[in-house]
This record gives sequence, C-alpha cells and structure tokens, in this order.
Amino acid sequence: MSKTIAGLMGPTLLAMGIGMLLNLGSFAVMVEQVSHDIALIFFSGVLLLVAGLAIVRSHNVWTGWPVLVTVLGWLAIIGGLARLFFPTQLAAMAANMGQHQGFLIVAAIILLLLGGFLSFKAYSRD
Repeated sequence: MSKTIAGLMGPTLLAMGIGMLLNLGSFAVMVEQVSHDIALIFFSGVLLLVAGLAIVRSHNVWTGWPVLVTVLGWLAIIGGLARLFFPTQLAAMAANMGQHQGFLIVAAIILLLLGGFLSFKAYSRD
C-alpha cells in the first residue's frame, strides 16, 4: 500500500514543484487571483480533506519511510479542514506569501524533494 500511494503522490508532487518553478514569473498573479476566489479555496479544502482521509484510512503506518506517506495524509486532512473553516484568512495568507519569490522557490524545492523521494521509493525494485 505504501508504494501504491507513494506512486501517486510522488509524481504529483514532482509535477507541482516543476510547474511552480516553470511558472515562477506568473505564480504571484495566479496566487493573487486564487486568493480572491473563496469558493475555490473552500472546494479545494473538500478535495484535500477527502484525499487526506483516504490516505490515512488506508495507510496509517508509523515505521520506516512509509511514515512520510502517513504524515502527508494527516497534513492533507489538516490543510483541508483549515480551508473549510478559515477560507478568507487563508486567502489573505496565500496572497501575501505568493508575493515572495524566495518563499515560492523554497516551497517548490520541498515539493521536488518529497516527490523525488516518494517516486524513488514507489518505483524502485527493493
């Protein structure tokens, strides 16, 4: 189960990180536009909550590298609930963070590292 979920999460996180870096120049505008759409933030919270619950319900492992999958599932639950309960406040935070290119670069690198690690674990033969 760990490899299956990592096989979905890893490439997705890699694509997100690459997409952020490729669109760094327009990312601030994108974040600004999304921050004005509270319904989109709320809906993304529903999707993130469902994804997090699916991961945690099927994969609640607290040993070895699979812990990362479980932790990311719990973070998805927390992130989804935060979007559902506080969409306006998160919109303001996102608009502020989206203006800092250094923050976006660090976030993209973290996504690349997590995605690369999970992809390696998912698709390696060990």
